[in-house]
Order: sequence, then structure tokens, then C-alpha cells
Amino acid sequence: MSPPGRRRPLRRVLTALAAVLSLPLTLTATGTAPAHAAAVQCSVDYRTSDWGSGFTTDLTITNRGSEVIDDWTLTYAYSGNQKLSNGWNGTWSQSGSNVTVKAPAWSRSIAAGAAVSTGAQFSYSGTNAAPTSFAVNGTTCTGAHQPPIAVLTSPTAGAVFSAGDAIPLAATAAAADGANVTKVEFYSDTTLLGTDTSSPYTFSATGLAAGDYSLYAKAYDSQGASAESTPVGITVATGPALVASPTQLGIQQGASGTFDVKLSTRPSSNVTVSVTRTAGNTGLSVSSGGSLTFTPSNWNTAQKVTIAADSEGTGAATFRVSAPGHTAAEVTVTQLGGSKEYDGRFLELYGKITDPANGYFSPEGIPYHSVETLIVEAPDHGHETTSEAYSYLIWLQAMYGRITGDWTKFNGAWEIMEKYMIPTHADQATGSFYDPNKPATYAPEHDQPSQYPAELQPSVTSGRDPIAAELKSAYGTDDVYGMHWLQDVDNVYGYGNEPGKCEAGPSATGPSYINTFQRGPQESVWETVPQPTCDRFAYGGTNGYLDLFTKDASYAKQWKYTNAPDADARAVQAAYWADLWAKEQGKGSQVSGTVAKAAKMGDYLRYAMFDKYFKKVGNCVGPTTCPAGTGKDSSHYLLSWYYAWGGAADTSAGWAWRIGSSHAHGGYQNPLAAYALSAYAPLKPKSATAQDDWAKSLDRQIEFYRWLQADEGAIAGGATNSVGGRYEAPAAGTPTFYGMAYDEKPVYHDPPSNQWFGFQAWSMERVAEYYQQTGDAQAKEVLDKWVDWALSETTVNPDGTFRIPSTLQWSGKPDTWNAANPGANAGLHVTVADYTQDVGVAGAYAKVLTYYAARSGDTEAKSVAKALLDGMWDHHQDALGIAVPETRTDYSRFDDPVYVPSGWTGTMPNGDTINSSSTFASLRSFYQDDPAWSKIESYLAGGAAPEFTYHRFWAQADIALAMGAYAELLE
Repeated sequence: MSPPGRRRPLRRVLTALAAVLSLPLTLTATGTAPAHAAAVQCSVDYRTSDWGSGFTTDLTITNRGSEVIDDWTLTYAYSGNQKLSNGWNGTWSQSGSNVTVKAPAWSRSIAAGAAVSTGAQFSYSGTNAAPTSFAVNGTTCTGAHQPPIAVLTSPTAGAVFSAGDAIPLAATAAAADGANVTKVEFYSDTTLLGTDTSSPYTFSATGLAAGDYSLYAKAYDSQGASAESTPVGITVATGPALVASPTQLGIQQGASGTFDVKLSTRPSSNVTVSVTRTAGNTGLSVSSGGSLTFTPSNWNTAQKVTIAADSEGTGAATFRVSAPGHTAAEVTVTQLGGSKEYDGRFLELYGKITDPANGYFSPEGIPYHSVETLIVEAPDHGHETTSEAYSYLIWLQAMYGRITGDWTKFNGAWEIMEKYMIPTHADQATGSFYDPNKPATYAPEHDQPSQYPAELQPSVTSGRDPIAAELKSAYGTDDVYGMHWLQDVDNVYGYGNEPGKCEAGPSATGPSYINTFQRGPQESVWETVPQPTCDRFAYGGTNGYLDLFTKDASYAKQWKYTNAPDADARAVQAAYWADLWAKEQGKGSQVSGTVAKAAKMGDYLRYAMFDKYFKKVGNCVGPTTCPAGTGKDSSHYLLSWYYAWGGAADTSAGWAWRIGSSHAHGGYQNPLAAYALSAYAPLKPKSATAQDDWAKSLDRQIEFYRWLQADEGAIAGGATNSVGGRYEAPAAGTPTFYGMAYDEKPVYHDPPSNQWFGFQAWSMERVAEYYQQTGDAQAKEVLDKWVDWALSETTVNPDGTFRIPSTLQWSGKPDTWNAANPGANAGLHVTVADYTQDVGVAGAYAKVLTYYAARSGDTEAKSVAKALLDGMWDHHQDALGIAVPETRTDYSRFDDPVYVPSGWTGTMPNGDTINSSSTFASLRSFYQDDPAWSKIESYLAGGAAPEFTYHRFWAQADIALAMGAYAELLE
């Protein structure tokens, strides 16, 4: 997909961004090598989840050879009485003790260095020994060497030290498969603190400045494998400090709860500590431990403070723990109504997420994509962030306000987002030159990155932008009030786009806007060239990065931003709930200012409803023959994949542009936000036609879901007003939705955008919230069918573990939409290719079931929602939150080539060369300094696929929100 532009006399302009991926989607490796007859070289990783009378097994087959394995068949045998019940991602059969798995039609080949996964469920009695040998196509596979295990035993999570104190680090480590542990390294985030080569593994860290630290140990073995421990968060205070744990505590009415208190460092004499309530709910009081004495001998032994709750009140109170000469600690205690166990779970998980030492936030308070740094998804580094993460922070703090009555954190979350993720006026200073009659210069999108740069075609007429004038009239500015989608929070790349300072460079501090995807549907994250949003040609090539994407005679320095509409809509959604909950508490005035800003964001979000170049929607064929829009006839009234805007970096240049998107995906729709912006007075936008637009969008979105609903119940891909991104004629027989062509996998194909079950859960959760609030019969019709399908594909085991759909496969197509007589879509089908325990998706899915059950009374939906929440809580907790291990076979793509035209050369801010030999890793040499890099090196050299346990911010927030929603509606 190519960027638009505005042509000016005597110079040509390159503008940015065509496509944006704003979701945490695990990408899969794709092999393209031809098949040859060659000796099979393989390994098999075998894992089980066992409940005593049965188990599920997940197997990963890795091709260790240099040739593709074609039409694979896996065979192995059990030594006990294990009996096959069912299998997935392959055709499973059993004869006696022998098990055979044949490749599924959609995954018959395993490329060199790639892997496939398959799984099944078995019953058994007695013992359940793992198989000892596996074969693929008759060749015995080598065993997959298991990495060592490392556990950081000191310090403990939440420990507080005083600046100048030595911090005692200690770890245990064990190697597998006859290997030996060769060394243990101790890290603070990505900084190596020290190394020990013999057991017991210890190190005394000195010189750590005051601040929050995430510490972990990394063990290496004699076969070259390595593994990290779970991180432990600590705090170093400026001087002697008081330590209280936990810092968030929920207590039910009429009950009591406790927290621990100790000192950070040994005192020279006795210290008297007092605990008092300083603000908030008077129904909470200190019943014991209000005065504590610590001595030089017991300073590090925790003493308990007991807080009692009366039998009637609700809400939070702040308790201050203080002592002379010590930094005070604060504990927030919340009185929960009735038996709100799940509100208590919310607060416990919220405490882990917001603990500064656990590593979810930057020093500025910006949520990272993940605690871990080495992670490649749509963001290609863990300490980048997305507008999605900001929207989840706002929603998380809204739920916190519901439970505690404290709305300062909700308002603060919006302020953080507004400060760092909405471009300032200085960042879009030439927006006043935007001409709504000529929004942008057309450039075709192309199918492959190698077809770029795409040539600007000023002869193609764009339509008129019908909302720019009313937005300026409403808000008195030409600035766009929307989030950019991607941010390099720690300035790892080094562009350093500080507010109003284009390309400030690697030495700049604070977050920096960046862009990645820009070159068509086949450009995966592994094939992107990262670039700054404000390009003054300081980095890249002669023309910065611009001539990699758009072909022109000359190029102008410029700024450009892209909005991910699902994130802005989620922020509006969160503001809606915050307003309802605050008003229920009589505190509506405390959030009214923030809610008004959400309405403003929703006003600008309408740009996502328009065709990319404001051409008429419906049967739009040919860039020159598809008519230019003259008003709202260029709106499809759906939430598309993006909208974008940009302009000249030179304030005297006098040009700017704006675009919508022609591609709409089922997973991006948000009927609750549309309802709030059209029917809920506090969120009514100021612009004259905005409320009517959102009312029409609400109806159109529900119709869109009905049109895309497969025979089984899942929601298919989407539709486009510009086939191929070039306004091509759709293939004969392509069904349409208000004249837009059906697109099985809108926007991106590597991997296909329609295959991730997470999109189903995210999107249906919004439908379920809308249904719970309004009882809309058409929304219920969609949900009835979707929930039945999803429940039929969900397994909850006797021990509480679960599996939910992961990868979906599609066939057929919907009927052409007829609003008066919708078709049944009998020819559109979905199958589940494989299953997962993905906890973030499970949290979103549990919310769907919760909101649906609350309105419909469906007992099975309620039961499964509870089972998913309990399963995560009981089986997948750790010190940082809730997470499960993931085997990342897609990390074989670190060596993927990145297309750069022959002869094009340039440099990244750190000096990495950009040319036709570039790879994903060569453009990101900073990864070689990451403590987890050795896992990647081992895998690329033929080792086992690496395993990671990731703590994604959005996932932790979704789980916490699911707990809070269940408490509010069903507990």
C-alpha cells in the first residue's frame, strides 16, 4: 500500500503511510522453498497438560535440515494405555499404541528452519509416560535439547533497598539432557550487572542509583542453550525507606485484610513506624498494627497491619506508613461490596501491572508493549508502544475508578496519552495549509514490497473532504486530535522525534514517533524498514526514507502520522464506562473534562469512515473512472484500517494532506463507541454532522457483522472500496456490501489478517457490551450464533486448564448484502486449525461471555467465562502477572531479507547499513545486545525453537478488566 501526497508547483511531495498493523499478533513462519528429495532432519518438542485421567499434548515439529519437508507424517508410540480422543492441526489416528499424524491440507510442507505445531487430546489410566522416539516421513528425529532452568532467589519481588546498599543477587540453575551449567549472568533489564561461573550463583550489585529495577538471572549450559528467570521488580530509594506490600488491597464489607511492613535497610537504633488513614473511605480503619517497632535485629522481618472494613461502605482509602528519617510508603485499600472476589483479583493484578519495579511503564509513565524487550509482533521491539496500549491504560484506570472511586488515575491516563501520543501543534505545524478540496495525491498500492516505490499520479482526482471545515469550526484549529499508532518509547532506533524537533537523534531522551508498514499487503513485520514520522533526511538515504515508498522527481522534508481507529474507539469506549461509573458514585463532574476530550477524539475518528482518496463508495472501479466524492457519498461509515495526515516540515512550504482508508476489517468495528458518540449526550461531538454520522455508523457496523458471519458463527474478514488498493474491478462473482467488495483478508496477508481468533474476541466483546447496554435485537442475533460457535470450540479440562481457538481457516464467501432480506451465508465457512492457552485472548473472550450472559441470562456462557478466569488465575500467575510460555517458531525470520531497491543505500541512526542485502536483523543490530539474543542465535544455528514467557501490557489489562467486568455483572 502506498502513501498519498499533495503535489505543489516546482516540487513534489512524498507523504507517508499506507497500512498500519496495531495488534499484538503472533506471526507465523512461512516457507517458500521448493520441495526436493532429501534426507529428513527434524526434532520434535512434546508438551502435555495432564489432569490425571486425560491430557492434551502439543507437539512442535522443527525442520533442522536445509531442504523443505513435503507432505509430512509424524509417527510415535506410547508405552501405556493412552487412547486418542480427538486431534487438531493434522489428521490423527491410532492403531494400538502407535499414533500417526498426517499433515493438514493448509500446512503440508515445513520449510527449512521452520516448524509446525499439532495437538490432540487423550484419555488414560495408570501412568502417562512421554514417548521416547518420534519419526517424520519414516526418519527418526533427534531429540530437542531442553534449555536450562534459572530461578532468581534473591532479592524477592517488591524488595526496597536504600541507595548505596549492596543488593544481594542469587539464583539457582539446572541443565537438562546431560549438559552442565557453565555460568549465570545477572541483569537489570538489558544491563549486565555481573556473572558467576560456579554454584551457588551469587553476585553483589552495588552503585545502583535510586529508581525501579527489573532484575533476572540468565543461565547458560555446555551445549550452548540459555534461559532467563522470571523477572523480579525492586526499588532503590534515595535513603532509608519503609516497605509495604501489597500496595493495593481489597477487603470485603465486614471483613479485614492485612499488609506487611518492614524497613529497607538496617537502622542504628529502634525505629517506630505509624500507620494512619490519610484520605478516602472512612469505613476503613486500622484495627491493629497502627504502631510498629523495628530494631537493628528485626528490621527485615515483616510485621502485619490489619485494616478493618465496616459492613456498609465501598470505595478506597489511602494509608500512609511513616517513620522519622525514612521515606514513607502508601497502601491503597479498597472496600468491596458483598462478596466481590473478582474485584479483589482485579486489584491484585492491577497492583502488579502498576508496580513501577515490574517494568510495564517507562519513566514517563508510558505503557510499553511488553515488559520483555526481545519480542517481534506488529511492534518490532518490546519497549515500543502502540496507541492500543494507551487505550488499554485508559480503560484499566476507568475500571480502577469503578472499584475504588478514585478517578484521578483515569484522568491522568488520558493526560499521558494526550501528552505523548497525540502529535502537538509543533509536530503538525503546517496543517493550516490543508485544502479539503484537494486532500491528497493518489498513488496506487501494490501487492509486493518489491513493486515499490509507487509512483504518484496527480492526474487522478481525489474527492472533497466533507468534515474538515466543521472540525475547524468546532475546535478552532487545523490540528488533528488523534493518536499516532507506533512509538519508540526508549528511542532505541535513535530518531529522537521530540515534540517539535524533527530527528533530534540518538542522544534525545523520551519517546519518539516511528512508522513501519508501508509497502503493500505482503509486507510482514519481518520485511519492514523502520522510519521516522518526521523526515528531514538526517537518516536513511539522500531523500531520507521517502523514496523507498513513493516514486517522484524530487522530495520534500515532511511529517506524517497514522491513526489506528480501533485504539481511538477503545479510548472512547473506556470514557463511556468511566462516565457511567463515576455518575453512579455521584462523581461525574470529576471525569467530565476527560469525557469531553473523548468526544473530540471521536469527532476526528470519522476520518476512518472515508474512502482513502474520498472517492464515492460503492462499485468504485478505476482510479480515473471512479467518481470523486462530493460529500458524505465518500463515506462507508465503517471503522477502516487507518486514517493518516501529514504536511511539509518547512513552515513556508505551504502544503498538507489527509486520507482515510478504503479497507474495513470486521475486527476493527466498535458499535459501543458508535452508540456512545451518537446516543450518549456527554460524548456527543461538537461538529454539526458528527452525531448523525455515528448513528449511521452504528447501524452500518451491525449490518457488517451480519454480512460477514459465517455459517458456523465466526466473523469473516471485511470489505474494500478499492480492490488491490488500486480501484481494480473485483473478480466475477465477488459479493458486495453497499457496493464494497468482499475481502477475505483485508490489508495484510503475511499472516492473513482474518486468521487470528483474537480479532474475534476483541470485536465481539464490543458487540456484547453494546448489547448489554441496549438489548439491541440484531446485536443479540449476531452474538447468539457467535457464542454458540465459540463455546463449541472451547475446552475446559477437569483440572481447570483450558484451550480456546487460535488460528482460523476460511472457505467460501458471504452472500451479497441485501439489507431488506439478508442472506444466510450458507457458503461461508470457518474451521479451527489449532488451539491455544493465550491468556490475553482468553481475557477478551471471557468479557464477551460475561457481557452476553449478563443480558441474555445464558448459563453456559456465564459458566465458561468463570472457568476461563479461574483457569488463568489458578494456573498461570507469576510475579509480574498472568502469562504462559510461547514457542516462537516465527523467530526463524530474523534473517529474512528486507527489500531495498538495487543501488539504494543509506544508514540507520546507529550506523546500520540499508541496502539490497539488508535483513530484518541487520537493520536492528541493537538486538545483538539484548540478553535474550542468544536464544535467537541458537535457533538460527539449528537449535530448538526458542520459548518465551511474555507479559504484554494489553493482555494483562484485558485479563484485569475481565475480572472487574465479571465482578460487576455476574458475581
